[in-house]
Amino acid sequence: MRLTILGGGGFRVPLVYKALLADHRNTGITEVALHDVDPVRLTGIGRVLAALARDVPDAPAVVTTTDLDAALTGAAFVFCAIRAGGLRGRVVDERVALAAGVLGQETVGAGGIAYGLRSVPESLRIAERVARLAPDAWLINFTNPAGLVTEAMSGRLGDRVIGICDSPAGLVDRVLRTLRLSPSAVRRIDYAGLNHLGWLYGVHDAEGRDLLPGLLADAERLQTIEEGRLFGNLPELGAIPNEYLHYYYDPAGTLAAVRDAPQTRGAFLREQQERCYHEMAAGDPLEAWLAAWREREATYMAENRELAGAGEREHDESRPAGYEGVALAVMRALARDEPATLILNVRNRGTLEILDDDAVVEVPCTVGAKGAVPLPVAPLPGHAVGLVRAVKATDRLILEAVATGSRAAAVRAMTTHPLVGDPALAERLVDAYRAELPELAYLS
Repeated sequence: MRLTILGGGGFRVPLVYKALLADHRNTGITEVALHDVDPVRLTGIGRVLAALARDVPDAPAVVTTTDLDAALTGAAFVFCAIRAGGLRGRVVDERVALAAGVLGQETVGAGGIAYGLRSVPESLRIAERVARLAPDAWLINFTNPAGLVTEAMSGRLGDRVIGICDSPAGLVDRVLRTLRLSPSAVRRIDYAGLNHLGWLYGVHDAEGRDLLPGLLADAERLQTIEEGRLFGNLPELGAIPNEYLHYYYDPAGTLAAVRDAPQTRGAFLREQQERCYHEMAAGDPLEAWLAAWREREATYMAENRELAGAGEREHDESRPAGYEGVALAVMRALARDEPATLILNVRNRGTLEILDDDAVVEVPCTVGAKGAVPLPVAPLPGHAVGLVRAVKATDRLILEAVATGSRAAAVRAMTTHPLVGDPALAERLVDAYRAELPELAYLS
């Protein structure tokens, strides 16, 4: 079977291939097709994959191409991890927002809206090509903003598109380790919300007991997990938030920390990756990539952790893999019809009563040959409801702006988002983004 990776020259593609090398017999993948619009990056990542496969005799073959149709033809799985506008766009997303006095994180607030306005049109074009050239393929989406893009694609591909993110899996893994509870001993996990906007609010053991309240009441044990150090009000919340909620819970502090940093995250990554791809071409590609990846992991959300006094990021390479592990688990369950329970981005279908059935939500699902089916969860905590509704309303306005080319809808999306809010500010942001990002020329 062919796995096609869109954004195949992307920095994290080797993580996917490395995970696949350890598990390709269970997924049935015999060929990996890398597609990218940047041939230099594509060549560099191709060299890294060749180095990873050097001592694996039956490694899936790798082909590279800049032809989208050629990459999609014959695909059984399509892994979508594109970045519309590249890191250049991310730098603009951050800089414009910061200049206007608001956060510009890549998936949160003004920066996330600008990114969504770029990502959705390209993702819809991809969905159309997949529907035509690989109608039986499963599309696993990691393109950000992941929930929004998955919802856009589901309008064309239905339930054959599944959105993934590693943040919820990492949170649950850390909590279960702290509780000394194996995944097999868990009856139900209450985790729900939207991508980068979710809460863990129940961990039920085999006897049905919820063990989370005991953890929330234990300050010492809470300090052993990243989120316990990042957030200071967990007993009052009655839940453990996804790390990205730190942007919502302390926007002023985070904005100040980002402004005080030597450079934005996007600017750091742009410089790092330019250096890394040069080193890949000039020397050992695998060593160059590994060094850059470890640096990237160590500096992830550094401003938030420093602001909260949360210490260094946990990075144990012996622990289960991140988003690439989630992607492989989804493919394995689909290919072998061996049910797996994973937190994924799928259509709501009544799971959260506060949203309509077609809204893409991030919830636990059972995955098998017929796709991903959301599992029942307890209702969201009351403090989460308004935030989820507001951000989903923003998503819907972004989809409207893309569908109609409406600048006014884009302004309403900015205005609706809790981290922007002001109509005059929203207008200035949209116009500033349109002036610097050619991908937004369709807004009028």
